[in-house]
Amino acid sequence: MSILETIFSAQGDRVVRELADQHHIDREQALAVLANVVPNLSRAVQRNVQEGDGLHSLLDALQRGDHERYLTDPQQLREPQAVLDGNGILGHLLGSKDASRSLAGQVAEQLGLDSSIVKKILPVAATLLMGALSHQQRSGQLSEVDRLLGSGRQDSALQAISAFLDRDQDGSVVDDVMAMAMRFLR
Repeated sequence: MSILETIFSAQGDRVVRELADQHHIDREQALAVLANVVPNLSRAVQRNVQEGDGLHSLLDALQRGDHERYLTDPQQLREPQAVLDGNGILGHLLGSKDASRSLAGQVAEQLGLDSSIVKKILPVAATLLMGALSHQQRSGQLSEVDRLLGSGRQDSALQAISAFLDRDQDGSVVDDVMAMAMRFLR
């Protein structure tokens, strides 16, 4: 299961409905925001794991971050901690508030939404991304990465992470995301 599938299907799509309710948008708009934001954040994860100790940092964050709780209890997305966690993740992934604002502006323009809505959803989407990665790791889909790290084969571990983020292995997560979003919009 991909990252977006994990987020979209969490608690029978309660995560998506919670985001929609919280930000006074409809379910389709919430799905569209996530479908546009999560691939960008996924690419940032891919870039980060290729730098220095990025892969070790990611795996450490997955083990100690407890972000999966936002998938299992979507009501927690309303808590200030969800935004604080997300802003920390965004800072690590994107590097600056300007990069986050730019991403939010691009997505808002593409979708015809007010950028303030996307700016509010962006940190929560980052938290959900980490929650989905954490869920996948705990369910065994990323256990191969842990094993490869133990043997010191970081290139293979990077390939395993990339394979998880890019389901059809075409070098882009965008097509994978749009196909999933369309299935959930039906």
